[in-house]
Amino acid sequence: MSEPQMGDNRRGFLRDGTGALFWKRSFSPLKIRFAFLLLLMASAMRAFAVVDNPPTLAVGVSAPDFALPGVDGKTYQLGDFSGSKVLAIVFTCNHCPTAQLYESRIKQLAADYRDRGVAVVAIQPNDPKSVRLDEMGYTDLSDSFEEMKIRAAHSHFNFPYLYDGETQSTARKYGPTATPHIFVFDRERKLRYEGRVDSSAREALAKSRDARNAIDALLTDKTVPTAKTPTFGCSIKWASKEEGRAAELAAIEKEPVKVDLVDIAGLRALRRNAPGKVLLVDFWATWCGPCIQEFPEFQTMYRMYRHRPFELVTVSTNFPDEKKRVMDALERQHASSRNLLFGTTDTYDLMAAFDPQWNAGVPYTVLIRADGTVAYKHQGPIDPIEIRRLILANLPDDDYIGIRAHWSTQ
Repeated sequence: MSEPQMGDNRRGFLRDGTGALFWKRSFSPLKIRFAFLLLLMASAMRAFAVVDNPPTLAVGVSAPDFALPGVDGKTYQLGDFSGSKVLAIVFTCNHCPTAQLYESRIKQLAADYRDRGVAVVAIQPNDPKSVRLDEMGYTDLSDSFEEMKIRAAHSHFNFPYLYDGETQSTARKYGPTATPHIFVFDRERKLRYEGRVDSSAREALAKSRDARNAIDALLTDKTVPTAKTPTFGCSIKWASKEEGRAAELAAIEKEPVKVDLVDIAGLRALRRNAPGKVLLVDFWATWCGPCIQEFPEFQTMYRMYRHRPFELVTVSTNFPDEKKRVMDALERQHASSRNLLFGTTDTYDLMAAFDPQWNAGVPYTVLIRADGTVAYKHQGPIDPIEIRRLILANLPDDDYIGIRAHWSTQ
């Protein structure tokens, strides 16, 4: 080989006598270790991405086994449904509005096919710590196991409702892409259909009842007409999305907190309510133990529903010269809602300005509809879930038509 020739303008390279380029620099042991570490990190990130976006189970493949707790206190495995000719597994959840609109259809599916040898099972795949508060604007509950029990009882689920949110191991085996996502298996537990339940979240607009078509075909030993359809709903909340929830909470803590004095005229205006919004008013005081205990619940509701036609106003009944104590309490709660403080020492006149029938103390809670009528008022501690359901039943259908009707009939 000829001696290397200098003069090539590409940094770090030399050209030999044949015209080929070669790297002239050597790597130090430290650089080699650093490069190896970067390679390992990149490989780990790629592997993590695959886990959090698993492939959907292919048609014709056997159903993966599972062992998951149900809201009824039992642990369910795939073999528990061996006596059924057809098995339908629906990945669904509490918080998603699309999933909520399908609850009645899944219940009807279970009822219609129970006596025909079809088992319907629902699995909740989401990590509840990955559900952001601003993703809960259409729900009363998030996706924890305890909240699943509440939803199943409230909505009278007639099928097993299983929790996979702790490890998400079953969801990774099946690969649902959204909630709801249904998988239909034949007697040998081979997958014969996966995808949507039907062709529209609005039941009246559904033109193709895909899951039912698949089940009917399997019950009559026919080929499923369409084995795969796309799904549409809420994304699966994989554990990696916990960072998004943490970032949301960190941003909330940075939101400004303030309190304004309110007089008789201001309280009368508050009671009339601005048109177009559902208004929740929380009367409280710093010296009221139950008020302080339930105050975080009001802030959670505010963060859940504030991107909808909803407003929370907190009104402290402390005297005006106690403003600093009030402000301290609000800051501890990161209360970025609209906050008011009685602006005079005429407590009874201020109470009567808002509600002449208000007779006692705090906590006192009032929910006012967009038309100014009272949907709820209560003296004493609240039931937060009851309040959330009333809010949902009274919020107008802003950008998800049908969800108000769903909650109005619950």
